[in-house]
Amino acid sequence: MDKTILIRNALAIVTCDAEDHVYGHGDLLVRGPQIVKIGQNIEEPSDEVIDATDCFVYPGLINTHHHFFQTFVRNLRTIDYPNMTVPDWIDQIYRIFQVIDDEVIYYSSLTAMADLVKHGCTCAFDHQYCYTKATGKRPVDRQMEAAKLLGIRYHAGRGTDTLPRDKGGSIPERMLETTDEFLEDCDRLAKFYHDPRPFSMSQIVMAPCQPINCYQETFSETVDFARKRGLRMHTHLGEGENEIMVERYGKRTLDWCRDIGFVGEDVWLAHAWELTEEEYAYLGRAGMAISHCPTPAVLGGFPILPLQKLQELNVCVSLGCDGSATNDGSSLLDAMRLAWMMQAFHSKERHGCITPYEMLKIATVNGARTLGRSDLGSLEAGKAADLFLIDAGTLDLAGTLHDPRNLLPRAGVTGYTKLTMVNGRVVWKDGALTGVDERALAREGEAVCTRVLREPCPAFHHLNG
Repeated sequence: MDKTILIRNALAIVTCDAEDHVYGHGDLLVRGPQIVKIGQNIEEPSDEVIDATDCFVYPGLINTHHHFFQTFVRNLRTIDYPNMTVPDWIDQIYRIFQVIDDEVIYYSSLTAMADLVKHGCTCAFDHQYCYTKATGKRPVDRQMEAAKLLGIRYHAGRGTDTLPRDKGGSIPERMLETTDEFLEDCDRLAKFYHDPRPFSMSQIVMAPCQPINCYQETFSETVDFARKRGLRMHTHLGEGENEIMVERYGKRTLDWCRDIGFVGEDVWLAHAWELTEEEYAYLGRAGMAISHCPTPAVLGGFPILPLQKLQELNVCVSLGCDGSATNDGSSLLDAMRLAWMMQAFHSKERHGCITPYEMLKIATVNGARTLGRSDLGSLEAGKAADLFLIDAGTLDLAGTLHDPRNLLPRAGVTGYTKLTMVNGRVVWKDGALTGVDERALAREGEAVCTRVLREPCPAFHHLNG
């Protein structure tokens, strides 16, 4: 029999549903993986009661772009992204990436997932394109192990790079695959892990890394394979590569994607800050989505997406942390705050700014839409019990409690949640991950980072000098 949990007496439950309901002094009843009732004074038997006095309840945040493996290259002043050209950054960072093994994949994924969960993320997509001679084909399998251990809902993007440097690519040979290798592993992963049913905890996405580092056939065959298997597709696009694509193919990247069919409602793009208004309008008509990653845009000095204009063009924009090589943290609460602040920064020249609450819905409702998950994104009866609680009874939030919808980005609520629940299971509560020895995992992860990366890689040497 499914376990029943009653979340009782929340100061407010912010649903993010179509009517933007907020239930003051509300209760929320969970049975098994799903929400069965939201209201006031719910009087039904339950196996567990969670006292939500002085707490705000929100839908779980959904991360739509990341690179978990990069979590072990954080805090490196030798890889100084803001002060490097992109080619220099690629040259330096890939010297580290190419020695990564599957133990680094596992522990770096645990690190990123824990950070996400602690900050209210309940469903995460990761763009995993790090396949080295040492990892073999195991990265997604190791990530699935990590996701199961921590209890996060996980969509794995099986990425690849196939174009060698002598053909114009920028990726070391040690990290390249053939298109056939990529497709064969996508087939294996889809059979093992892709669960399209409601409340599924794992899905597979086909995600060739970027057009400039893959053969065209890698993308065209991805389209054929993904649509036969019912898999979504993802890539980096519109992040400075258009000039190269015009030189190579005589067309901009989005036109190239249109010509081979890598467009449609089952496709979303990371970044896309280099697109024209006409290209954005096409995305809206095609039903495509963009994962907006504000932190790497700020650190790299790149343009900030015009979110209000994209709303007008019917482009679905969701939120991503991006990899730790260009964002040293995995907090979507922090990304949500920064994303809204950067919209405010441009508000005068762009004649307006989205509201903080709209930013919350970008991180929840639009995240679910981006991943094709109608069972996620809002707190409603019949949807998955993915949610988090914020303790609103603390002194730092005094004077803000009149508007829980807009609170998080506006007031800069970026710390740990009080509780995070995924699929009806509490995975983080009162400062502790459920069912794991966090400090032991951290020690093991540090040891792996030192053995595989810090000791052999010059980028880690002399950092205390």
